[in-house]
Amino acid sequence: MGLIQAVAGAVGGMLGDQWKDFYTVPAGLPSTAALFAAVPQGTNAGRGSNTSASSNIITNGSKIVVPEGYGLLLFQDGKITGFVAEPGGYEWRSDDINSKSIFAGDGIVSPLIMQSWERFKFGGQPGSQQAAFYVSLKELPDNRFGTQSEIYWDDGFLNTQVGAVTRGSYTLKIVDPILFVKNFVPASYLQPGKVFDFTDLDNAAAAQLFNEVVGSLAPAFSLYTNDPSKGNRITKLQQDSIGFARSLSDAVEAGYQWKSDRGLVIAKTAIVSIEYDANTKELLKTVQRADALSGARGNSNLQASVAQGIQSAGENGGAAGLMGVGMASGMMGIGNMQQPVAPPAPAADDPIAKLKKAKEMLDLGLISQADYDALKAKALGL
Repeated sequence: MGLIQAVAGAVGGMLGDQWKDFYTVPAGLPSTAALFAAVPQGTNAGRGSNTSASSNIITNGSKIVVPEGYGLLLFQDGKITGFVAEPGGYEWRSDDINSKSIFAGDGIVSPLIMQSWERFKFGGQPGSQQAAFYVSLKELPDNRFGTQSEIYWDDGFLNTQVGAVTRGSYTLKIVDPILFVKNFVPASYLQPGKVFDFTDLDNAAAAQLFNEVVGSLAPAFSLYTNDPSKGNRITKLQQDSIGFARSLSDAVEAGYQWKSDRGLVIAKTAIVSIEYDANTKELLKTVQRADALSGARGNSNLQASVAQGIQSAGENGGAAGLMGVGMASGMMGIGNMQQPVAPPAPAADDPIAKLKKAKEMLDLGLISQADYDALKAKALGL
């Protein structure tokens, strides 16, 4: 019975695999799918007769459609044999005996007789495995991160250590599909019907990426806030999704070699919340006060404060209060602010000043010539 079943399986599978197939993207894929097998389109509007083809054989002449935003990886017996990045329709060609077809111009003997004999040796099944897998070249969204406790980093703006609890999300991009599959994707996902999804909670490989991102957050914050081109402002993090993504991607690359070993990069980030610890909150309040008192606005605020202080001192403490304000102003450096300065009063015993004043009074008719001459004689000691 075993021989008969092997013969029947070899002949039946061989005949089914003579038909050309039309491969395309499977239906119902999530937007976060990163890698999945191309599937033959069995029927179209009720048309389609090939139901006994082998699941791991692609017949010569079969057409595979590559849509926009995807690449196509070709496998032969577990080995990557080709990669297509341009969208369009492609025809499968292979020298493997199991792919040959009478409908693809491969003759009669090889596709029918030799293929049946080769399959008979393996109990009726093909002794080869061929597959085509789509890999997403788009940004893959909804990859989330979050910390359960504070992380700490050296902040270039505050010039001290900063701590916070943070959460957000990022988009991933596969920049080298061959590295990604060779070095990262588990073999269990290189099967028909399996979908590699970074957001799948049961995907242990994706969970590892989550842990590595969380472990890279503190170095990423430090890289960002210590970069002079970013203005060293921690407050810019939530508005600069691309800039912080570069810092996070650099930190991940330095710690875990995502790009060089796995062909992955972080494209964009969205910081949903940053909850600073108590010490950092106090520091930020101090920085806000300093910002408010800097520049022209700060000078105006300070002058207004001094004026208010003078008014209060005059109401409550009289001259002593005003003296206190003057001393405080000098200590605070307020004396450096630009204020109107009254000309110094002339000395009481200055004869020239006295004569000048007497001449002004003479010119105004306030004194006579005799009065002026008497004042002049007195000032000059005559």
